[in-house]
Amino acid sequence: MIRVLLVDDQPLIRSGFRALLDLEDDIEVVAEAADGEEGLELARKHLPDIALVDIQMPVVDGIEATRRIAADPALAGVHVVILTNYGMDEYVFDALRAGAAGFLVKDIVPDDFLHAVRVAARGDALLAPSITRKLIDRYVSRPLDTGTAAGLEELTGREREAVALVARGLSNDEIADHMVISPMTVKTHVNRAMTKLHARDRAQLVVLAYESGLVVPRAS
Repeated sequence: MIRVLLVDDQPLIRSGFRALLDLEDDIEVVAEAADGEEGLELARKHLPDIALVDIQMPVVDGIEATRRIAADPALAGVHVVILTNYGMDEYVFDALRAGAAGFLVKDIVPDDFLHAVRVAARGDALLAPSITRKLIDRYVSRPLDTGTAAGLEELTGREREAVALVARGLSNDEIADHMVISPMTVKTHVNRAMTKLHARDRAQLVVLAYESGLVVPRAS
């Protein structure tokens, strides 16, 4: 059973998502919150698998709520998925850096929404190649993080290659084809890289790959 926490200041939005999720046999909405602070309290109380968090809320916004969840060892199993009204806005990159596993647009098709919840529950990042490219284009001018770059020295050659392909937006199956290895071996390389770089999930791994210079954005 996938346990979900809904955090959004709009009751109608929460009701809509809840109605959709409650129809699924493998998903349970354990609690609802109207702001980030209440969301944090309920996350600690219920320990959900997924926290669907609106990016703009009163009291504590989605980015700060995500940052606090990611920093709390007791909430290590909680995957935060940011909810936004736009396909790409100025807050998304900050949310990913704060520890979000990805983000969803609120007008998403119901079937895609349910699929995304299940993907996030598996620990996979909700970062489609198109979204990855937008992140690259928007932050191509950011200076490299030398602290992160130093951490890359611990990666093996195959781990670096796998991380670079993750950062390009490839799935495990696509990476397996590219590297001529099994998807399970890809997952092993990626998980080891996440551990060495202290990345919470694949979404943060993508951010780290670009911030460190492991992957250089292609010219437009």
